[in-house]
Amino acid sequence: MNANTINSNDIFSTKVSDIRWLNSNRGPNAIDEKKLKEQEKQLKKKLAKREQRLLEKDLPVYDPSKPPEIIVNQMPVNTADQKTKDLIIENFDIHYGSKCILMNADLTLSSGRRYGLVGKNGVGKSTLLRAIAWRELKYPEHLTIFNVEQEIQGDDTPALQSVLECDKVRTELIKEEKEILQKLEAKNNEDESKLTVRLKNIYQKLEEIEADTAETRASTILSGLGFSQDSQKLPTKSFSGGWRMRLSLAQALFSRPDILLLDEPTNMLDFPAVVWLENYIKNDLRSTLCVVSHDRAFLDNVTTDIIHLHNYSLESYRGNFSTFSATKNERRRNQIREYEAQLQYRQHLQAFIDRWRYNAKRAPQAQSKLKILEKLPPLEPPPKDEMEGLGENERMVYFKFGEPERVTPPIMQMEDVSFGYVPEKIILENVGFDLQMDSKIAVVGPNGAGKTTLINLLLGYNQPNSGIVRSNGRLKIGHFNQFHVDQLDLNMTCVQLLASKFPGQTEEEYRRQLGRFGITGQTGLQVIGTLSGGQKSRVVFTMIAMSHPHVLVLDEPSNHLDMDTIDALTLSLKDFKGGVLVVSHDEKFLDAVCNEVWICADKKLTRFTGNENSNEGIVKQYKESLNIDYV
Repeated sequence: MNANTINSNDIFSTKVSDIRWLNSNRGPNAIDEKKLKEQEKQLKKKLAKREQRLLEKDLPVYDPSKPPEIIVNQMPVNTADQKTKDLIIENFDIHYGSKCILMNADLTLSSGRRYGLVGKNGVGKSTLLRAIAWRELKYPEHLTIFNVEQEIQGDDTPALQSVLECDKVRTELIKEEKEILQKLEAKNNEDESKLTVRLKNIYQKLEEIEADTAETRASTILSGLGFSQDSQKLPTKSFSGGWRMRLSLAQALFSRPDILLLDEPTNMLDFPAVVWLENYIKNDLRSTLCVVSHDRAFLDNVTTDIIHLHNYSLESYRGNFSTFSATKNERRRNQIREYEAQLQYRQHLQAFIDRWRYNAKRAPQAQSKLKILEKLPPLEPPPKDEMEGLGENERMVYFKFGEPERVTPPIMQMEDVSFGYVPEKIILENVGFDLQMDSKIAVVGPNGAGKTTLINLLLGYNQPNSGIVRSNGRLKIGHFNQFHVDQLDLNMTCVQLLASKFPGQTEEEYRRQLGRFGITGQTGLQVIGTLSGGQKSRVVFTMIAMSHPHVLVLDEPSNHLDMDTIDALTLSLKDFKGGVLVVSHDEKFLDAVCNEVWICADKKLTRFTGNENSNEGIVKQYKESLNIDYV
C-alpha cells in the first residue's frame, strides 16, 4: 500500500491526518506524528471518561406511568391543493421525550407507491408512523390515513361485521338510506321530492365505492388472513391478541385509506397469510403504503421504494430492499474512495510544502500550494452507517452460543404421538419426529395448526395422549419464545437478573456474557423496563447461552429484532454445534439457518423435500408451493 494511502478501516477512527494540513503555522518540526497520536490517545481517554460519567449519572429509570411525549416542530403546511393524494411534509423535527428522532427532515409519499421504512431498532421508525397517524405532523385534512399499530378492542361484534363497520363512509350512507326510506314510507311527506333526490345521490355514492360487493370483499380479506367462514361469525372478544391484530389489519385493507401505515405486519402472520398479504398488496392495494418490517423477503416482494431513517434524516431510494442495499453499498464505497483520494491529494500537497518551504528556489511554489491547501474545505470522513448491510465493516452486534458437550442419541424423538387438550379435539395425530445434534430444522404451517403444541410436547410441558416422546437424560434445552421476553422483571437491571438466575459470578463476568449478545457498556446496568424489545430478546438469549444448551428450540425468535441483530442470530445459529429447531415465518432467516423444513398442518407433521436441484432455498420453495390466491 502506498505510504500516503489510509486504510479504509482507519477512516472512522482518527482525524490525525486532517490535523496535519489544517495547521497553518507550520515550522520545520511542526508535524510530529508520535505527539499527535499521543494527544489523540489522551483525548479519547478523556472523552471515554466523560461519557461514562454521563451514563452513570443519567441511566434511564423505568416508569411505565410516564410515556415520553412526541414533540414536533414543522414548517407551515400548504393546504391549497385539496385533490392531491401525495403526502408531502417538509422541514420538520421530531423528538420522543428528550431523544431527537429527526432534524430538518423531508418526507414525500407519492400516491400509489409502496415504501419500506428501514433503520435500526430504536432509531424512531414507529415514532414517525405515530406522528403521521396522530396528525402530530400537519398535512392536508382531506388525506385519510390508517395506522395498523394496536389490536382492536374485543366486544360482541362479529369479526366480519367489525370489518364492514370500519368503512365509515359506507356505514353512514347505509344508515342515511334507511332513515330516508322510513320517511318516504310515511304518508303526506312534504319533502318527498328532496328525499328522493338525496336517495338517488346516496345510491350513486354507494355504487362508486362498490358497496354491493363490500361483504364479499371483507370476507375475502379475512379468509386470506386466516379466518375461516365460521370464525368470521364469532365475536371479536373471543379472539386472542394476535388474531385481533389480524382483524385490525383486515379493517385497514378493507377501508382503503389514502395512506396505509403498517408496523411489522408479518410478526402476527403465518406463512400462508404472509403470502396472501404480499399478493394482495402487489395486486389489489389502492392505498399508498408505508411499511416498517425486518422481513427482507417481504420488503423485496412488496416495496417500490425504500426510506432509510438514520442520522436524524430520511433518505429515499427507488427499488426494493435488495436494490436499496446494493445502491447504498455502492454509494458507501464511492464515498470512501472519494475520501481517500482527497486525503491523498492533501497529503501530497503537505509533503511538498514540508519539503520545500525553506528552500530559496522552491519556496514560492511551496507557498502557492499552502494557499491551495488552506482554501480547501475541511475533510470529513463518511458518516458511520447505522444499519447492517450498508457498510459491512460497521456491524456491531455479534451473538455467541457456547460449544455444547456431546450427548449420545436419542437426542429428541417422537414416535406415533397424538395429542389434544380434550380427547374429542385432537391437534396432532400419529406424529413421528427425530432431532439430532446436527439438525437445523424449520417448522412451518398455519397459525393454530399445532406448532407451539409440538414444541411443548418435545419440552415435556404437555404429555401425549398416545405415543412416546424420548430425550437424552443429560440433554439441556435452550427455549426461546415471546412469553419469556414478556416475563422479564422490568425493575431489575440486566446484571441483577443474570445474578439471580446464575449466582456466584462477578459483575464483570455477567457483563461479559451480555456483551456476547450485544448488550454492552452501561446498557447492562440499565433497568430492563427501559430496554427496547430487541434488547430484551438479547437478554433472554444471554440467559439461554449461560445454561450451556445442547439443543436450541426457538419460537419466532426474529420478532422485534432489527436486521443487524437477525444477521447476528443467523450467524450464531449456523455456527452452533448443537441441534436447532426454529418456528418462524421469516423466509430469509430460515433459509440461512435451516436445511430441513417440516410442515405442521391438518394434524400431521410432514417433511417438505423440495427440489434438490433448485437454486432457491428450501423455505422459499415451500413458500412458493403454497400458491395462494389473493382473491
